[in-house]
Amino acid sequence: MNTAIGPLWLDANDLGLTKVSFQSIENAKTNIFTEQAAQELHEYFAGTRQNFTVPFIFEKGTPFQQKVWKALYTIPFGETRSYLDIAIAVNSPKAVRAIGQANSRNPLPIIVPCHRVIGKNGKLVGYLGRSELDGLSIKKQLLALENFIS
Repeated sequence: MNTAIGPLWLDANDLGLTKVSFQSIENAKTNIFTEQAAQELHEYFAGTRQNFTVPFIFEKGTPFQQKVWKALYTIPFGETRSYLDIAIAVNSPKAVRAIGQANSRNPLPIIVPCHRVIGKNGKLVGYLGRSELDGLSIKKQLLALENFIS
């Protein structure tokens, strides 16, 4: 699907959305979950949706990573959290680097809003994305869409 930040690819299984990618997904499965996600993402980029309701499932990831991704999902639209905030939320206050690593492996960017995680000094740091594009530029665009930054 085409979006304000470029193309996104979606994948799902019979239980829910499994992947949002900035790069092509081989053998991606299209079903009601990818259709719902595409509609919700279009609404998000149009500025008419703040929360995603599409069912999703984490097919991969360690238990720690999945715990981090679940914590990311709770960050409200238009707000940010630091990596330390997320570390504290998952009861691992010394695991800030591990939080960053888990954040970078989020299989559902935008839906699970890893773009809302910033450095403790308030600076934008790190964002996954297309290799040919600047990830921080995408992060900035997403936060601007949410009226967090201009």
